[in-house]
Amino acid sequence: MSVTGDGTGVVAHAGSVAVRLLADRTGLTGELSKALRRRSFVPVHDRGQVLVDIAVMLADGGEAIADIDVLRHQSSVLGSVASPPTVWRALDELTPATLKRIEKARARTRRHVWAQLDRLPASKVADIDLGDVVVLDVDATLVTAHSEKENAAATFKRGFGYHPLGVWCDNTQEMLAVKLRAGNAGSNTATDHIEVLGAAIAQVPAAHRKKLLVRADGAGASHDLLDWLTDKNKIRGRSVEYSVGFSITEKVRDAIALVPAKVWTPALDATGDVRDGGDVVELTTMMNLTAWPAGMRIIVRRERPHPGAQLSLFEERDGWRYQAVATNTTTGQLAFLEARHRAHARVEDRIRCAKDSGLGRFPSREFKINQAWSQLTAIAADLIAWLRLLALTGDTGGALAKAEPKTLRYRLLHVPARLTHGGRRRRLRIPESWPWAKAIVDAFAKIAAIPSPG
Repeated sequence: MSVTGDGTGVVAHAGSVAVRLLADRTGLTGELSKALRRRSFVPVHDRGQVLVDIAVMLADGGEAIADIDVLRHQSSVLGSVASPPTVWRALDELTPATLKRIEKARARTRRHVWAQLDRLPASKVADIDLGDVVVLDVDATLVTAHSEKENAAATFKRGFGYHPLGVWCDNTQEMLAVKLRAGNAGSNTATDHIEVLGAAIAQVPAAHRKKLLVRADGAGASHDLLDWLTDKNKIRGRSVEYSVGFSITEKVRDAIALVPAKVWTPALDATGDVRDGGDVVELTTMMNLTAWPAGMRIIVRRERPHPGAQLSLFEERDGWRYQAVATNTTTGQLAFLEARHRAHARVEDRIRCAKDSGLGRFPSREFKINQAWSQLTAIAADLIAWLRLLALTGDTGGALAKAEPKTLRYRLLHVPARLTHGGRRRRLRIPESWPWAKAIVDAFAKIAAIPSPG
């Protein structure tokens, strides 16, 4: 076999064209272009298009700004794509005010995308769906910086880098909001949680804000945050419930010690069956919660620890491991409410996918550019989510609809195709032998059929 570099008419990452087309058809490209328009500034490369191309590059697996050259290689399909220096300039031009306009552009586009759905996907807990409740999972993660970067700092895990905080919609897997923070930012800083959750709620179309559930780990159990959520719950026509981790303090341990053995009831697992070796109980009436928001409840789960688990002295004494949840939900079985909170663990998968799509590596020494980069990782996550929701549906979507970004790239985004011309039309010809060829062709057809925003 001989190898030459003189091939023509071949598009290497033909599937990524679908993501670019999706951004155009949903109106995202146009909305970003309007948000970035400046008087007396007419760039060669429209800045909204540049940001979309960066997001497509991240969804396609790009890790550095230089990776935009992969899309430039596909100019025969995508048209002119900005060079790396132009991308650098576009990111450097983004100010805090511009980022706010980008958030509004994303919200308008999301409203159009959700309007195309017959029904918003329901979040599932213990094999039961939560109906029309929109679930917002907030969590932070650590990103290691391997070189000196502005605002990179030592982390609580003795690393060095950033500590971004994000909010994901569990119903759709969209990344609604993200805030890039210094590595030494606090895990339970209420102001940061309130800021990012406020931005996330603004991303949810108004028609879907009637029933919200906010889930967080123990970092969310701060007085300021729960007071803020309680106030949001008072807005007429809106229900805002929360489910956050709660520390096992001395007062909690004292209350646990008073619980009669017969009061504990079996916990549930992810499938809705009885969790082997797990029990739940409510401690609300056994604790003084006057300093906390009215209506807050405390639910505790106990289970036998797995071998090697690190236990407190209290847990070692009675042989159980305890975890507590604070919630303002007034109805539902204790086991279900506790299982609903445990489903918050799915956010770890969202974080892992986000890190695989740009959040795991920041390109610049300047915090301003890295902040803009983090917003583009959110757009990339949205595009992947919308691809699943709008294009990878029905029987042909199959396993691709549930695939994580890495698998989607391997099977869909990185598929090669031959570009042919005839009858004044361009045709991308996916290899007939490709196992997912029909799903890819159908995905392109469904994207092309998305109605333009009104």
